[in-house]
Amino acid sequence: MKLAAMDAIDSLMPYLLHLVVLYVSVVVIYLLYKYKSSDGGATPNLPPGRKGLPYIGETLDYVLASRWGTPEKFITDRTTKYSPDVFRTSLLGEDMAIFCGAAGNKFLFSGQNKYVTSWWPDSIKKALMDPASVDNSSKEESTKLRAYLPPFLKPESLQHYIPVMDIMAKEHLDQHWFPYNEVQVFPLSKKYTFALACRLFMSVTDPEEIENFAKPFALATAGLISVPIDLPGTTFNRAVKAGRQIRQQLLALITKKKNELLEKRKTVASDLVDSMLMDGMTEVEIGNKIVGFFIASHDTTSTAITFLVSYLSDHPDVYNRVLEEQMEVVRSKEGGEALRWEDIQKMKYTWCVACEVMRLAPPANGSFREAISDFTYAGYTIPKGWKAFWTVHSTNKNPKYFSDPERFDPSRFEGDGPAPYTFVPFGGGPRMCPGKEYARLEILTFIHNLMVRLKWVKSNPNEKISYIPSPIPEEGLPIKIQPLLSSTKG
Repeated sequence: MKLAAMDAIDSLMPYLLHLVVLYVSVVVIYLLYKYKSSDGGATPNLPPGRKGLPYIGETLDYVLASRWGTPEKFITDRTTKYSPDVFRTSLLGEDMAIFCGAAGNKFLFSGQNKYVTSWWPDSIKKALMDPASVDNSSKEESTKLRAYLPPFLKPESLQHYIPVMDIMAKEHLDQHWFPYNEVQVFPLSKKYTFALACRLFMSVTDPEEIENFAKPFALATAGLISVPIDLPGTTFNRAVKAGRQIRQQLLALITKKKNELLEKRKTVASDLVDSMLMDGMTEVEIGNKIVGFFIASHDTTSTAITFLVSYLSDHPDVYNRVLEEQMEVVRSKEGGEALRWEDIQKMKYTWCVACEVMRLAPPANGSFREAISDFTYAGYTIPKGWKAFWTVHSTNKNPKYFSDPERFDPSRFEGDGPAPYTFVPFGGGPRMCPGKEYARLEILTFIHNLMVRLKWVKSNPNEKISYIPSPIPEEGLPIKIQPLLSSTKG
């Protein structure tokens, strides 16, 4: 019987092989046809460019350029070859038009809800948001997100946060910097900005509870801009699992706060979660919003702080001028008095330095949009459904906008500063990030406390920088530190 069965299988093998070949051929032909048909067809005059491989597109090229520390090369190579205004590519499995230069930035910022709407890659939606609550379009989510930010970020609220930021910066330095002779700036800046966000957004202050949020959040954000293949062992799979854990933790916290509001009959919100609960949002909706706030406020500011420390170390003349400005603030205050709004406004040169740092080491690469109808830009047609991307890498190091662009020169931001839409770390025009002032306060408050209490030198001046997708020092920016007062006395 076994021999008969084996003979039967052997006799069928040639046919099975032909069937497999036929199946594979049909699939390949279908994919190529679909890929080719989406490559233009009846739609006239698409932007010049190439789509790369099916599905993968040019994602690998972009990732490699970023890992090598030259994300702008992906942009400049294509603007040189195809068009300085807009070129086509395929990223994250999507047809995409990359808008370049100040004019491209202005068009996308001012064209919101007229030509384009907000769009988030599947990797972000699947990893960090509740699948049942995320609409196919990001327009509603983005609109709601912005609606809840302005009250939280109005001037009277921001003034209230400055002493909290100041106290937390001092406590952070005392606990995580002063006991050591050498520290890693990048992980510590992330620890500080994450703890501050937990305090201001959710009134969470317990270190253990903060750490329980921070660990899965780090895993989730690592998969934000990754190919959304949910297989065991992939970055995206780990991000999805971590995102699920984050949502469970947030749901428990938000439910607890909701019960406290009802029991205590509170009428004044103590944080952002309270505010959204009082406005009638569901626990799941609030969880999605809080995740968005953390992404916008945590990774970007910690990156800015890290590279501000790095560039100050590289440029002693700039360091000395910033130190003098910060010491002038100290001299104007009583001993032990917390920073106030008026103090932050005196840190004008320090903010110019921070802006120049963000030009050369941008904390965020740009943002995605989706075309809501066919439209024309720079003589090219952008079809409905295509994704669009504006990027800081088309302007930040462009000699058209910044002379000698690789030179570190904070004076570029003195006076009127750069031309409109050439420096857009926080977006621009009607799409200016409403959290810009929050980020400014957070960065300046921390740098003030660091400058007036410590001096430092880099442990490795030649440390390599990768972009994943934001700039990351591969060793975490280790620095040797010592207290400023004791060093000046000596």
